[in-house]
Amino acid sequence: MSERLPPRAERRRRTERHILDAARTLFAEVGFERTTIRAVARAAGVDPALVMQYFGSKQELFRHAAEAAPPPEEGLDADELVDHLLGTLDTKIGELSPGSLAMLRSMLTHPEAGAAAREALARQIDRLSAAIPGDDARLRAALMAVVMLGVTIGHQLLELEELRAVPPEEIARLLRPGLRALTGPEVS
Repeated sequence: MSERLPPRAERRRRTERHILDAARTLFAEVGFERTTIRAVARAAGVDPALVMQYFGSKQELFRHAAEAAPPPEEGLDADELVDHLLGTLDTKIGELSPGSLAMLRSMLTHPEAGAAAREALARQIDRLSAAIPGDDARLRAALMAVVMLGVTIGHQLLELEELRAVPPEEIARLLRPGLRALTGPEVS
C-alpha cells in the first residue's frame, strides 16, 4: 500500500515555511545585504526559481520573514484594538529568535530592509486606521505603531533596563491610556 501525499496546498505551505525558516536563519547569520536568494534556496533545499515564484524578490522575502505578529481583525472597536496591540507585547519584548533580532537590526541599517519594514508598517497603519474615527486616523494609527516599535527597539536592541526589568503586563498597563487616547474622538 502506497503512502498518500499531502494535498497540494499543504505541500505549498510546508515549502513556504521551509523557505521562510531558511531565510530567517540566513538574515540572522549574515544580514540582509549578504543573504542571497540562491543561499536561501540552497538552505531550504529548493530551486532558486521557486523562492522567486513564492516571494518575487529578496525584499518581499524579507518582509514575509520579518512579519511576526498577526494583524488585528477587522471591525474591532477602540478597546479591542488597544487590547490587540498590547497583546503583542509578549512577542515584541519576549525572547526573540536570533533571526528576528537580526531582521530588526537590518531594518534600521539597510535601505532595502528599511523599505520592507516601512511597507509592513504601512499595512499595519492601514489596518489600525480603519478602526479609528476622524480625519487624522492614519496619523493616530502611525503614532500607535511607532510607540509599539519604539518599545520593541528599546527593549530588544537598546536593552533599556527600565523596560527589561518589568513584566509585559506592567508596560501594557502604562501604555493603555495613551494608546486608548489615540483611538478616541477627533481632537480639535
